[in-house]
Amino acid sequence: MKKLLTLLSASMLLVLGVPGHSQDRGFDVFNPISKYIAEGDADKLSAWFADNLEITIFSSSNDSSRSQARQIMKSFFKSHTPRSFEITHKAGRSNMKYALGTLNAGGEVFLMTIFATLQGDGYKIQQIKIERLN
Repeated sequence: MKKLLTLLSASMLLVLGVPGHSQDRGFDVFNPISKYIAEGDADKLSAWFADNLEITIFSSSNDSSRSQARQIMKSFFKSHTPRSFEITHKAGRSNMKYALGTLNAGGEVFLMTIFATLQGDGYKIQQIKIERLN
């Protein structure tokens, strides 16, 4: 009976699957990113930036270095002081994740899209897009 239970348990794990550690780690990347966006902390947020990334704010798009992107986000947060940020959707694959979130800042509401890719041993932000919600 004990062997049967062990065999059934092992079979269920194979059929249902067990989430891998790297998959969990990939989705966890948005926890600190969300915190830094909510705080308006461009310096800490930039630690998650890839060496080069695309930042789109409203209709202005820039391919930027990490330091340029930090300055762009600093300027945005200065003009639109964050009150709250909430991730509303997450998805992706093993090497790429994205999240959609709602940013309440400066009396306005914005939709943020964040793309992160696996680089080395962790995920880095490749793209941030900020759009006004009407």
